[in-house]
Amino acid sequence: MRKTERYPVKGKNSLYQVYATVPFWKVAKNFIAIQIARYTPFLPLKNWIYRTFLRMKVGEGTAVALMVMMDIMFPERISIGRNSIIGYNTTILAHEYLIREYRLGDVIIGDDVMIGANSTILPGVTIGDGAIVSAGTLVHKDVPAGAFVGGNPMRMIYTKEERERRE
Repeated sequence: MRKTERYPVKGKNSLYQVYATVPFWKVAKNFIAIQIARYTPFLPLKNWIYRTFLRMKVGEGTAVALMVMMDIMFPERISIGRNSIIGYNTTILAHEYLIREYRLGDVIIGDDVMIGANSTILPGVTIGDGAIVSAGTLVHKDVPAGAFVGGNPMRMIYTKEERERRE
């Protein structure tokens, strides 16, 4: 399953108590940086924004398409390897706020990974080197290196070995 840390809350739901878990000004700064990056067509500038203002790890040559939504509260928990592609309108989350708890988890995307448009990556997920995630996929568990996955719920389409035999 996903690797997340769980933090129970008392009283109102965890999202209502959000500023007890993350400072307001951090969220405000992240919101501005993410919105600028979402609309920036210049990939080196976009990666610089992610590295500088959001403290994300973004590898050399990685291309993040327009409208990608990075986690607004904990973007520093997202790591993207080199030469990867994150497709249009993908959402990458490192947190989830639930009724009685909130969860945080690192998102690790390897080298040479391709993530199709409109996918959602949940906290605590690792996507191995060379993996392919088809468009519209809900990535709710780890993806092995070289695998081709897709769907909602996500399922294995081809293992690395099956992909190699097809090529």
